[in-house]
Amino acid sequence: MFNGILIDKNDSGYHASLQPISEALLPEGDVTVKVAFSTLNFKDGLAITGSSPVVRKFPMVPGIDLAGTVEVSTHPDYKAGDQVLLNGWGVGESHWGGLAQKARLNGDWLIPLPKAFTAAQAMAIGTAGYTAMLCILALERNGVTADQGEVLVTGANGGVGSFAIALLSKLGYRVVASTGRVAEHEYLKQLGASEIIDRATLSEPGKPLAKERWAGVIDSVGSHTLANACSSTRAEGTVAACGLAQGMDFPASVAPFILRGVTLAGINSVTQPKARRIEAWERLARDLDFALLPLISHEIGLSEAVDAAPKLLAGQLRGRVVVDVNR
Repeated sequence: MFNGILIDKNDSGYHASLQPISEALLPEGDVTVKVAFSTLNFKDGLAITGSSPVVRKFPMVPGIDLAGTVEVSTHPDYKAGDQVLLNGWGVGESHWGGLAQKARLNGDWLIPLPKAFTAAQAMAIGTAGYTAMLCILALERNGVTADQGEVLVTGANGGVGSFAIALLSKLGYRVVASTGRVAEHEYLKQLGASEIIDRATLSEPGKPLAKERWAGVIDSVGSHTLANACSSTRAEGTVAACGLAQGMDFPASVAPFILRGVTLAGINSVTQPKARRIEAWERLARDLDFALLPLISHEIGLSEAVDAAPKLLAGQLRGRVVVDVNR
């Protein structure tokens, strides 16, 4: 038996609770991992509260991230004792995830835990920091350099936004952070934001083409915010879109793309090829100031995760929530 959060749906409704789970119930997979740390992401909050139909089958263990130690493996790349890391691949949605003390997984979804990180540090970064780095790689592939102008980061107080600011700043970019939380301005400055703007300037319907400002954008908000970011991106600039906190809609015009040559780069953090996953984590090891991790993240126990989920969705928790699954 091991402890985990189990989500179920039956005639009496939708339930998520911490409970003992039999190892015999673990799903199929060629690697069994003793989980050390997981995380509470926005998607996990949706799954635990049932606010959105994230969970594809029941019962389900949520948790789209995990780091731990291989217990049993028939996969050629891993053996017992190996330290491993996972982001995405539908865990916590269609396959049992990391908010439990054990997980059985497809070894192709794993990568070795980089030696630069402890398991706790890797989960402080988690899918949020990994997604931020995928966005930066997309900007770089499209030629956005630090000398070309400002980079806008929307949803700045969230996990992706926090890491995007910290990484871009260390790489020499001038970062403008968009947030609705006036009280968090000092936090964003500490991460490296040069300027902070009110999200209301981007979140309402705007013009098909606005005044050119951004050399690049990392957007985790979507909807009108993404449309306005595109309309004010400079010629040949790139917008990396990775989230939909404001909405899945995109009420925009083709004008920025055909009149200014703006590139809209979609960022899929769930099913990246292994080589790119490893590249992203190697870059995180090199380009992230580890001293910022305590500022960006805080740790809770597995027993606190269910109660923390609605607070996360309500925007009451800053940055990253790391979950120690053994307390």
